[in-house]
Amino acid sequence: MSNENKHLTKEERKYFAKGSRIKYFDIVIESGKGAILTDADGNKYIDFLSSASSTNTGHSHPTVVKAIQNQAAKLIQYTPAYFANEPATKLAKRLAEIAPIDGPAKVTWGNSGSDANDAIIKYARAYTGRQYIVSFTGAYHGSTYGSITTSGVSLNMTRKIGPMLPGVIKVPFPSPWYKKDGETEDEFIDRMFDAFKLPFDTYLPADETAVIELEAIQGDGGFAKVPERYLNQVAAFARDNGILLAIDEVNQGMGRTGKMWSIDHFPEVHPDLIAVGKSIASGLPLSAVVGRKEIIDSLDAPGNVYTTAGNPVTTAAANATLDVIRDEKLVERSHDLGLYAEKYFKELQKQFDFIGDVRLYGLNGGINIVDPKTGKSDSKAATKLIYRIFELGAIMITVRGNILRFQPPLVIKKEELYEGLEIIKHAMQDLKNGNIKDSAELNGIGW
Repeated sequence: MSNENKHLTKEERKYFAKGSRIKYFDIVIESGKGAILTDADGNKYIDFLSSASSTNTGHSHPTVVKAIQNQAAKLIQYTPAYFANEPATKLAKRLAEIAPIDGPAKVTWGNSGSDANDAIIKYARAYTGRQYIVSFTGAYHGSTYGSITTSGVSLNMTRKIGPMLPGVIKVPFPSPWYKKDGETEDEFIDRMFDAFKLPFDTYLPADETAVIELEAIQGDGGFAKVPERYLNQVAAFARDNGILLAIDEVNQGMGRTGKMWSIDHFPEVHPDLIAVGKSIASGLPLSAVVGRKEIIDSLDAPGNVYTTAGNPVTTAAANATLDVIRDEKLVERSHDLGLYAEKYFKELQKQFDFIGDVRLYGLNGGINIVDPKTGKSDSKAATKLIYRIFELGAIMITVRGNILRFQPPLVIKKEELYEGLEIIKHAMQDLKNGNIKDSAELNGIGW
């Protein structure tokens, strides 16, 4: 590491909470443009993370930058808790119109995906008059008390901070790695749906359950898509029992999966509520819950108000973000380039026996790294890979220890995508040849 990165990261450690940074690489991000990042020492990297899928339009997109600058020159902040502003008014209408909600929809603002998922709990309980919330193992919904309770991806999201929010019940997510040897897809779905139903059959009254929330495609849980028949059954169960269905689109929405919303992959499912965040304002602190009108109208002020949520600058950025997604056809771009990347990774799968499953949905997915002898997860090898990828000039991290997280900005140039994929191939060849050595930098990396 060069001097400025080393100096700044060393200085930061004196004052910054260790619980607020997941360890990956000791660099300081100085600037970004499109899909290219530059660190404090001037090193450049192809970004395959998109700031945890919060910069789908890339870094410092000129349309978004101009919208921010123009609005900041007029009005940076006056709390939307008391008075309206023009960019937020415009954005609310646009989101209500494009959201995958049947019938009239309304919008409520937040500052992050975390408080959007908290708001889902509030609105579901207010509308139904019921207390219980159902979420899934492997979920990542956020870090506020409500959203961290409904999450289920890391023990450090519950360790030392309990008791958690009462009334939350978790059921197993049908991740592909839970499929048994020799089990057919239908048998797997039936078994997982039986596990979903077990709480309702034994101790959880369906008529006291307010909402079932899930990610149609889990992100931090390993980039696993819900089997379509399974989700259809869950949605039917919710509908038959007066339970609301909420979809977390924070990570997987805004064109990330090759469709505008991840739930668009499931034509028979129509959620009552969705949570949106991260890329909604190209990374500025803004989130939203969009839901059926009667649900959003069930809660009176100040039940879900925040001083800065929906402020003029963030909503101006969000309007510009929607313009970029539309004008540059980023949903279609994600779909098409995602097919290319999927084909590339499947070719690598034939060359390297430590690649297990490859799951891509648009420019978005997970590549399992396994021990070729046992087929089991190999977090150590995955960590070596991402560190070598970093050394070669690309940013990529892991989830669940052994799964490579692939989420480049949707504006990435084809030549940048190809170069980044070649870097991954180079790193994999180094791993195969035994050229990546253990080092102190690899200790404690990842979730």
